[in-house]
Amino acid sequence: MSNLVRVGAVQSEPVWLDLNGSVDKTISLIQEAAAKGVNVLGFPEVWIPGYPWSMWTSAVIENSHIIHEYMHNSMRKDSPEMRRIQAAVKKAGMMVVLGYSEREGGSLYMAQSFISPSGEIVHHRRKIKPTHIERTIWGEGQAESLICVVDSPFGKVGGLNCWEHLQPLLRYYEYSQGAQIHVASWPPEFEMPDPERIAWLYHETGEASYRASQFFAIEGQAFVLVASQVLTEQNLQKNNLVGNPVTTTPGGGFSMIFGPDGKPLCDPVDAGSEVILTADIDLRDIDKPKAFIDVVGHYARPDLLSLLVNPAVDKHVTTMKK
Repeated sequence: MSNLVRVGAVQSEPVWLDLNGSVDKTISLIQEAAAKGVNVLGFPEVWIPGYPWSMWTSAVIENSHIIHEYMHNSMRKDSPEMRRIQAAVKKAGMMVVLGYSEREGGSLYMAQSFISPSGEIVHHRRKIKPTHIERTIWGEGQAESLICVVDSPFGKVGGLNCWEHLQPLLRYYEYSQGAQIHVASWPPEFEMPDPERIAWLYHETGEASYRASQFFAIEGQAFVLVASQVLTEQNLQKNNLVGNPVTTTPGGGFSMIFGPDGKPLCDPVDAGSEVILTADIDLRDIDKPKAFIDVVGHYARPDLLSLLVNPAVDKHVTTMKK
């Protein structure tokens, strides 16, 4: 394993509600990243087939037609579409953390698949608690989703979805797994809207999500790849978002790459820009902040505070022995 790694974070607009178009764009971005020499690439939350923001801005009944299409265009983990992506990852020889809306049977999950340079899905996890209104669309991950980190030729790579970054016990468990490079997968998040038009909370903004990702780097002493989505005006109608005061366009992006002390490692980009952010990192640099603070090591007090984890996966159906 080399200590020198080139990492990349995707900030781009999904091909909304279009599975095949989403796969084509995903492969194109993998190829673009490979041409830039990227070794580890992170994608946004539910990049395929995009984050259905209208669930926050209008009633469920007004979005039923979108959700019907959304289910049809969500991706199965074991599918021809996923195998196309795996083949592209193998050809690129990189490690990819892919965010997508996973369909299994009649249910959807907010998934992350960790795809190795050999094109294998070496780990698969689901958001353990979809946030607020998201629970009307997606189910919850089980105990296997507590595993957030995998070994790769480029170091230990971890990943979480969106507000999983606000679950302190889950963050701590990932730190205990030794994450060196962390993919923070996010949907589009926008600036604070006009308070005269709508009451809104700061924590539901791109700036707050940026800060949450930066804090993960500081607290966990890991390189963090913040990957976020973009929304443009021409796709407002397709997403049932015309006229709402929240989703300003072009916007939604707040991507960044942070060092293990929280320092930004690349220039910020416009919230509406489509780009793959890159940075060259040295994994040995993690030792510098670790010498100050290691929350699962010398800076911990397990005699006073510790985390209890249940690794057992509950099954929907258990067959009794005869």
